[in-house]
Amino acid sequence: MSTTPETTLAALLANRVETMPDLDVLTVEGAGVRPDEARTYRQLWENGQRLAQVLIDRGLQPGEHFALLMANHAEFIDAMVAASISGTVFVPIDPRARGEKLAFMLGSPGCRGVIAADYALDNLLAVRASLPKLSWVIGLETDEGAKPLTDFPDVLSYRALLPERVPELPVVARDPDSAMQLIFTSGTTGDPKGIVMTHRRYCSTSAAVSALFGYVPGDRPYSGLSLTHANAQIVTLGASLTAGMRAVLSRRFTKSRLWEITRNYRCTTFTLLGGMTTAVYSEPNKPDDADNPVRFVISAGMPAAIWKAFEQRFGVQIVEFYGAAEGGITVKPLGIGPVGSIGKPAPILRHRIVDDDGNDCAPGVPGELLFRPADGSPFKVEYFGNPEASAKKCRDGWLYMGDVVREDENGWLFFEYRKGGGIRHNGEFINPAPIEKVIAESGLVEDVYVYGVKAASGAPGEKDVVAAVVPKDAARFDPQQIFRACRAKLEASSAVTWLQVVTEIPKTASEKPLERYLVDMFDGHRNSVFAEAP
Repeated sequence: MSTTPETTLAALLANRVETMPDLDVLTVEGAGVRPDEARTYRQLWENGQRLAQVLIDRGLQPGEHFALLMANHAEFIDAMVAASISGTVFVPIDPRARGEKLAFMLGSPGCRGVIAADYALDNLLAVRASLPKLSWVIGLETDEGAKPLTDFPDVLSYRALLPERVPELPVVARDPDSAMQLIFTSGTTGDPKGIVMTHRRYCSTSAAVSALFGYVPGDRPYSGLSLTHANAQIVTLGASLTAGMRAVLSRRFTKSRLWEITRNYRCTTFTLLGGMTTAVYSEPNKPDDADNPVRFVISAGMPAAIWKAFEQRFGVQIVEFYGAAEGGITVKPLGIGPVGSIGKPAPILRHRIVDDDGNDCAPGVPGELLFRPADGSPFKVEYFGNPEASAKKCRDGWLYMGDVVREDENGWLFFEYRKGGGIRHNGEFINPAPIEKVIAESGLVEDVYVYGVKAASGAPGEKDVVAAVVPKDAARFDPQQIFRACRAKLEASSAVTWLQVVTEIPKTASEKPLERYLVDMFDGHRNSVFAEAP
């Protein structure tokens, strides 16, 4: 039996191949329209070896970057393993990304190549000419592609490139504290930042998840969250790979099939973020709602108003947590602590809550949440190619979360709001600037300002996206034209919830919009607020 330290994904997989090679550790369910994609440890290892050979054949050197532009396919995890074997660094990108944002996420880390699902190729090829370092594109054929790969110029076939025989490639000896992947932030205050996730941090966090969230042998976790974010990668996939649980993923989240999936695959837990909890709860009641195998739901943002009712209706318990890809995590375990709390910091961390001057806040007083390792060592975060942002995030050795919380007299933490101009909607932080740009360029408005109001879902810290506009021609203005323009040019995650029509946007002498006045107008003049037509 191997005693290789599990500080890289390749080492972890190699060990499991020795001890439980034929366990079906991963299933990407077929949604009733396609066969399931299943992987045993052995298959993950062998497919990782094959794809590692492809990366090497394409000239990718250890430490160089390639992007993954796809939803949750089994090939995504194959590519993670291939990167670990070859010592290369993968960059997961939401397959809905397009335009300048996509070009930035590919160009800023200097991606040498992209493995993209066929349904993402049009957006990718639209920006390819602006990426001089991008030397190859591999297309993954799926049942969602609108046209064959042969219709895309200079795109290689994923399946045609894979060697039939499994090569015996050595795992490239690399420092476990070097980069495994770059995970991009949402970019709420400018361009997204690429968080350097090391091999060691990915593996150690994945190994810690079972104890933190209460997994037990025999649990079967499910997630429809995207593998381009840390949650699904670590809380579901990483924990399952480490503990030998049989994870189930969907290509994309679907609230209508959620409970059907858990019943069909006997899943005992799944994860919800932000407004997803209210969306699931708002589905029509069914007599068999509680007839499911789920023991607990891992939630980030369960509204206190529906917490107990959610548990009772579906026969589950809630494990609430708070965390970020940069690090820092709190957990409220099963049946412990007050409803509405985000829990307490993990035992490996110490924390502070500080005011704007850096002074510690008294219990009950809101302030920014900071973390540091429990041993007192400085917290380290690296944003790729951005040392200034890295230093600011971890100044004086503390990780500054950018979120305001309060702490009760028993040490339980409660989320209040996100600092700065970001709008947290459905668990993601939305940057207003691209939305304002699309609306401004529509030719229909004189002025526009995008902000957030308390989410109708009631999820703590969540906001609905409001676009306040001054029409050029108020008499003939059609709000639905704005909604259509946004749908056509923005990612679904940046969709406008409400359109607020005003005669002028109130501003300060320095031309800064006065958001508080707009919020008052939003609440007081709902006849000027419009929703998207169904």
